[in-house]
Amino acid sequence: MSQSRPDLIVRGERVATVEGIRPAAVHIALGRIERVAGYDEPTGPAPVIDAGDAVVFPGLVDSHVHVNEPGRTDWEGFASATRAAAAGGVTTLVDMPLNSIPATTSVAALEAKRAAADAQCAVDVGFLGGVVPGNAGELRGLHYAGVLGFKCFLAPSGVAEFPPVSEPELRAALPVLAELSAVLMVHAELPHLLTQLAPGRASAPRHYSTWLRSRPEAAESEAVALLCSLADELGARVHIVHVSAAQSAAIIAAARRRRVRVTAETCPHYLTLHEGEIRDGATEFKCAPPIRDAANREQLWAALLRGDLDQVVSDHSPCPAALKHPDSGDFIAAWGGIASLELGLALVWTGARERGVPLERLTGWLCEGPARLVGLDSRKGRIAPGYDADLVVWRPEVEFTVNPLELRQRHPVTPYAGRRLAGRVEATYLRGEPAFRRGEPAGRPRGRLITRRARAP
Repeated sequence: MSQSRPDLIVRGERVATVEGIRPAAVHIALGRIERVAGYDEPTGPAPVIDAGDAVVFPGLVDSHVHVNEPGRTDWEGFASATRAAAAGGVTTLVDMPLNSIPATTSVAALEAKRAAADAQCAVDVGFLGGVVPGNAGELRGLHYAGVLGFKCFLAPSGVAEFPPVSEPELRAALPVLAELSAVLMVHAELPHLLTQLAPGRASAPRHYSTWLRSRPEAAESEAVALLCSLADELGARVHIVHVSAAQSAAIIAAARRRRVRVTAETCPHYLTLHEGEIRDGATEFKCAPPIRDAANREQLWAALLRGDLDQVVSDHSPCPAALKHPDSGDFIAAWGGIASLELGLALVWTGARERGVPLERLTGWLCEGPARLVGLDSRKGRIAPGYDADLVVWRPEVEFTVNPLELRQRHPVTPYAGRRLAGRVEATYLRGEPAFRRGEPAGRPRGRLITRRARAP
């Protein structure tokens, strides 16, 4: 990248460069990182933001977010979701193809979603296409229209417009995606191993154990084994979303030793929470797959540290408070999803710090890994020349208590209410422009709708 006069310099004593965390000055020109210089190097006439002893990270990439607009904008929307993302240091998010109406299972639906998102995003937003029964003929069109990957469910998704796929339908879709070198992100639970509990008919619906028993670890781990086998047989790229069971991580690790093209993620709630702290009726903790026991949580941390899991993303899945049935506390009737888009950095760092994990490990899990998954790793996820000047300035030592009313997501529903976390975001910059600054307005939305560069033959 040729050097020019920088528009802005962001410097600090703890900058997460590709060489490690060190004093550095990030020179920004035309929204890109021009070079990473020494902290004390003369700056010339360019304005300087000095972060002091705060940490400067690459902007986080969250490749698993349910924005729900259009169609269910009362659950969340691009304006509120991207504001929350910016406040949490996320500069790029990838929207899931379901929970919006229409679901993103055709090019026409993708264009409807892009139209809904246009001009209201505080951070950059990309999109996934959906794989559902009967839409194999749409996959090439979605790929060439620029989706960053694809998503499917093996078990019911919770919304009628995004039904699950069976093994024969996977066998029809995966060769197409393999030809396109497109990743398939999969909600991996086998439906025949789940206990389908009808709302109003389950015994002890207020007990978390009722929900937990209905989604056993085997439903996930056997689905993961099936997907690894299909990826191996068909030469396809498969990514397992929201791994909740340590046994699944072991299966993924074994498949990777056989050079199967499989990657995997987990989420802050599986690394933070455990079943023993979930009281009766606390439906804000409900998600699928469910939160499991404390021993399993520690095994997930071990898998992450070994590299068996590649990244940590939010699976931000919000809904109006009424859909969580807080009055009845019915775990079976409640919507299953946890909204944590704004809190991911603090949640992961709090858990990492408690376990003696060094700060620099987080950039791989929260920035580089998700960017690589969706093909943005030449533009996003690093503080290096040529990359977008997406930065988050945060203070790992500063603690705060989660107040749901202060979160920027649309609805103040969170299992983290009252929890003490470490790691407060001070400012977020998107291509060198402020997307969030604590205590100050950040200006107009500057987020772009991003696409994978794909050209139809």
